[in-house]
Amino acid sequence: IRGLCATFGYRPGAGQGKAFLQRIKQAAHIPGLGDAIASLLSVRAELVEQIKEMDRRLRVIASQSQACEILMTIPGVGVQTSAAFAAAVDEAGRFRQSRNAGAYFGLVPRRHQSGELDWTGRITKQGDGTVRKLLYEAANSILTRSRETFALKTWALNIAKRRGLKKARVALARRLAVIMHAMLRDGTLFQA
Repeated sequence: IRGLCATFGYRPGAGQGKAFLQRIKQAAHIPGLGDAIASLLSVRAELVEQIKEMDRRLRVIASQSQACEILMTIPGVGVQTSAAFAAAVDEAGRFRQSRNAGAYFGLVPRRHQSGELDWTGRITKQGDGTVRKLLYEAANSILTRSRETFALKTWALNIAKRRGLKKARVALARRLAVIMHAMLRDGTLFQA
């Protein structure tokens, strides 16, 4: 919709909610653009409805899953993150140590060692990219949206002061993977 509007010289601006739809409907008077926008808006409305239905189904599945209920006790971890993590780990006994869960999702630094060289780079990004992204978003939610203070958040904020917010998010995502695996393995709830 934005690309089509740009072709006709109309910039609807940022956003995607009701205000965006109102700005798009204002552009309907532009010759040639109105019909194309109307058809795209009807497709968009159908997609939004299908996404809402899928979210409802996922919430039902998560409410019936004991693993998801356990994982959702962590602040910042919602339905999608808990379901994706539980599905990716599947059997908690696969890992001998919980700290291996961070490496499984590619949240550990890349290492290169050869002769005299020994450097540590960015994260490896191995494993399930969707779970890694969701863990990162959960970490961001804990750092920026969560109002309560608990040890995990304090730990990550201390890293953010020393190394920056991006590295703190990755470190917290890795720590979340470790904690979530331990919670699944032991069947315990999150203790702030």
